[in-house]
Amino acid sequence: MTTVYNWQIGREMEYPFAEARPKKQFAMIMDTNKCIACQTCTVACKTTWTSGRGQEYMFWNNVETKPYGYYPLGWDVKILDKLGIQDVGPGPYQGKTLFEAAPEGEKVLGYLPADLDYAHPNISEDDSTGSMTRGAFITMPHMQWMHYLPRICNHCTYPACVGACPRQSAYKRPEDGIVLVDQMRCRGYRECVRGCPYKKPFFNSITRTSEKCVGCYPAVESGRQTQCTITCIGKIRLQGFISTPDKANPDNPLDYLIHGLQLAKPLYPQLGLEPNVYYIPPIHVPGTYLRQMFGAGAEQATALYRTAVDDKKLLGALLLFGATPMIIERFKVDGDTAYGYNEKGEELVRVPLREPVFMRVAFDETFKTHRSNIT
Repeated sequence: MTTVYNWQIGREMEYPFAEARPKKQFAMIMDTNKCIACQTCTVACKTTWTSGRGQEYMFWNNVETKPYGYYPLGWDVKILDKLGIQDVGPGPYQGKTLFEAAPEGEKVLGYLPADLDYAHPNISEDDSTGSMTRGAFITMPHMQWMHYLPRICNHCTYPACVGACPRQSAYKRPEDGIVLVDQMRCRGYRECVRGCPYKKPFFNSITRTSEKCVGCYPAVESGRQTQCTITCIGKIRLQGFISTPDKANPDNPLDYLIHGLQLAKPLYPQLGLEPNVYYIPPIHVPGTYLRQMFGAGAEQATALYRTAVDDKKLLGALLLFGATPMIIERFKVDGDTAYGYNEKGEELVRVPLREPVFMRVAFDETFKTHRSNIT
């Protein structure tokens, strides 16, 4: 084990390999408040990458209904139970990471899901907490709640799949930080499946190798966002590249939302992997649950999200989600318009902060015709 620095938990920690951050780090932000669980992202990923034999149960992208939905079954409650109660309060994380809590002789604390854990990808879909008693009426915050959690591989800075693989067939690309599995080296030991707490590597029973989300790297190499991002109907996703906090660029929309405003949060940062998929927490969910899932500061993030309508720069960054299929590396808000630019500084898209409304009179005197629609 070596000592590496994990900025998400605010301290150094143990990891099987030395720290080696890539030149650019693939990252994504998902706005959970806009997800409607239409599964368009899931279908897009499935038809693009996992339509072959042995991939029938593979969902590199899936959408879960929390708190009762999981794929595979119980993936997060099982690993949290194995890790035990940890303090996820503000300041440096004082609890153990999965690498520090690993049993003697193992590199990472994990478990191997049973085959039946993959049998129900939509289990507990739309199930909410609690029950509605007769005569109950709506109160705020909601006495009942649920939210949707879309998930892909987090392409972690310290991936458990890479740390656990005895053949080093799982690796992190130095050019963009995307985590892949070398199909020629893999022997199907499934240590990556056991080690990853998010359970995003899958075992192909036909090829006898592990497979996982590839971050749509052919698209990313050409400056295009991932398939799940560009097909999202709700425009909840923004994929690009993230810097470390000390090198954050406020003109990069991901750096701005993650480091600048601390609006987007990682999924279970206490596990110690420094995941690079971030979530804007749902605003209607109890704070204790949000802190467990997204770490300290989750409640402040929901409060900030409510003010977006009055903050032009924040609103502009959020409106760039789903506005273009190309990767936005720089943005600015000028007046009532948000602009997105590529790495070369070329304009990719411009989005109005307020959608224009045109009201037509019922009878058009110029053309002597009736118009009753409003657009």
